[in-house]
Amino acid sequence: MASSESAVFDRAVQALDSFQIEIPSWGFANTGTRFGKFTQPAAASTIEEKFADAAEVNRLTGVTPTMALHVLWDLPNGLGDVPEVQALEKKYGVRAGSINPNLFQHQEYKFGSLCNPSPAIREQALSHVLDSIEIAKALGSSELSLWLPDGSNYPGTQSIRNRIGWLEDALRSVHGHLEPEQRLLIEYKPFEPAFYHTDIADWGMSSHLARVAGPQARVLVDTGHHLPAQNIEQIVAWLLHTGLLGGFHFNDRRYADDDLTLGSIDPYQIFRIFHEIHTALAEGLGKRIAFMVDQSHNLKGKIEATVQTVVTAQELWLKAALVDRKQLAVYQQSCELVEAEELFRGAFWSDVRPLAAAWRVARGLPADPLAALRSGGYVERAARERVNRHSVAVSYA
Repeated sequence: MASSESAVFDRAVQALDSFQIEIPSWGFANTGTRFGKFTQPAAASTIEEKFADAAEVNRLTGVTPTMALHVLWDLPNGLGDVPEVQALEKKYGVRAGSINPNLFQHQEYKFGSLCNPSPAIREQALSHVLDSIEIAKALGSSELSLWLPDGSNYPGTQSIRNRIGWLEDALRSVHGHLEPEQRLLIEYKPFEPAFYHTDIADWGMSSHLARVAGPQARVLVDTGHHLPAQNIEQIVAWLLHTGLLGGFHFNDRRYADDDLTLGSIDPYQIFRIFHEIHTALAEGLGKRIAFMVDQSHNLKGKIEATVQTVVTAQELWLKAALVDRKQLAVYQQSCELVEAEELFRGAFWSDVRPLAAAWRVARGLPADPLAALRSGGYVERAARERVNRHSVAVSYA
């Protein structure tokens, strides 16, 4: 191997060794659109099946050691379900990751949760978030991921400013219950399900709330939660610069929050985001960023889609790591536009799949995780076992 090739491989190894990404429990379950669900035989319907699927993804890719949990979906009995989760962690070698409260399912939340005009409902929502923190503490989870669907559909029907104040008060209280190593990640979304105004609609609102909540609060960027044509890497650069970037929920979209596999629509966007992060890391910023997947697939196979996303994330992370940032800085400073863009685009267009495959083989992993999944028969076995088990459970219910 030539010295230049060896240097590239060493950089690739360093980049891939430093990258891990969390996968969501809900990505393995049957999901659909607001119009209905499309079921899959291999879809997970129990917390153990979700852990089993997560373990298979981690076995194939080696970079998904944690699984995000949704409190009402995965721990419906709250702290009472923690021992079962702990036993599953040991059995499958996958840890519980970020803890996600549910503030959108109960009928009481029709007009909001933490921003509801009713003090009693606001207290109910706050109590659920505080319970979620206790679950996170019991499981050793360092991230509480908070998304609010709160908002309104028609002008004049709610006091926007009152709701800001209620939310500030709630998040201060939430922050006060965190352990020193825990973080509150505050997500934003421009619309859906609220269509006139959403209480946390963009990164500016989320940044303000993180500052008000306290020093352990950060902004969570979901790549599907932006208006069309928005420059997400610019948002990421600002959050890195201000020290407020906490993490990501990765998915791709054509229109809005489409939950598509990463890179299926615009891989260049994720490359640009990763470039900003690599640049910041080289400057000593962005030391603790939670990389997480947030996808619910109703057409693609659950496990296949998750493996696709993880592998794509690795490849785009590697592409961005191989940008010659010293030379790029020279071109940027002298405003050599074509040279700078060609250097930047050249890294994106480079085929890093052989490097990624070599890294996997060196780590005792399959060179092609998706091919290994298909040849291994896991999905087919899961489909047979789960259809049989669930049909028996239904017949004796």
